[in-house]
Amino acid sequence: MTQDGKEQLIIIDSNAVIHRAFHALPPLTDKKGEMVNAIYGFLLVLFKAIKEFQPEFIAACFDLPAPTFRHKKFKEYKAKRPPAPKELYMQIPKVKEVLAAFNIPVFEKEGYEADDLIGTIAKLAPRQQVLPELEAVILTGDMDTLQLVDDKTKVYALSRGVKEAIIYDSDKIRERFSGLNPDQMLDFKALKGDPSDNIPGVQGIGEKTAIKIIKEIGSLESFYQNPESKSLFQEKLLSYKDQILFARNLNQIKKDVPIDFRLEDCRFSKFDKNEAIKILEKFEFYSLIKRLPELQNKTSSQQNLL
Repeated sequence: MTQDGKEQLIIIDSNAVIHRAFHALPPLTDKKGEMVNAIYGFLLVLFKAIKEFQPEFIAACFDLPAPTFRHKKFKEYKAKRPPAPKELYMQIPKVKEVLAAFNIPVFEKEGYEADDLIGTIAKLAPRQQVLPELEAVILTGDMDTLQLVDDKTKVYALSRGVKEAIIYDSDKIRERFSGLNPDQMLDFKALKGDPSDNIPGVQGIGEKTAIKIIKEIGSLESFYQNPESKSLFQEKLLSYKDQILFARNLNQIKKDVPIDFRLEDCRFSKFDKNEAIKILEKFEFYSLIKRLPELQNKTSSQQNLL
């Protein structure tokens, strides 16, 4: 719970955290010789976030292998991204095993990315928890979800591997992006592009120029709706209009994915200590068993529950 009395929901961008953990930690195998470094790193991040935020609720969102609606709109979407090693992919089902042991629900839906599920849950959850107020904290390994930040949503973005993280609220985004607001992040990405997803930006426009343009025009929508708009970059904005609006649409995170979401199912107090120990022993994470008391939630008073 926050200092001002809001309850908190951690929403895990699971694939992003798994990828970050896999590449940040050295190879770690169990006695069978199977790689478990991503699972271990994922748990390090989760334990750290739980200790820091003491959340009342936790949900985990995953990507699925099937193409999404973005791939159907743009066949080159993420086309230049090299495939992850099989040792990483093999750990994803095991992460889900761990989440099940901690009674943390998993959300995934064919045709959508984890970001879209995160956006949907961040929108739905506060409606199901009127009093006390609810704040969503998105736990992620990248910056794609910054567009979701508002007065009820923050982003907890990993930095320097998995050991450190930066909390992005509206003030932090304005600090990091020279005065831009969260609701301008989508326009920002539309102009500068997103190389990691193979979404092209406007030629000659990088981060600094994109910020300058948005601060000048306010928003792409207002610029294109007003034919009398004047800008130092007017010619470029007009000549690249179709590409810019297409990139903006492709980058926009959905907030209306049809999922069965009940906030109460995400209450973190409802996990069995013995099941948690059993799964950590399975992967030989004995040091993490000693840290289980750190996860103790103040709402947990049931017998055999942490």
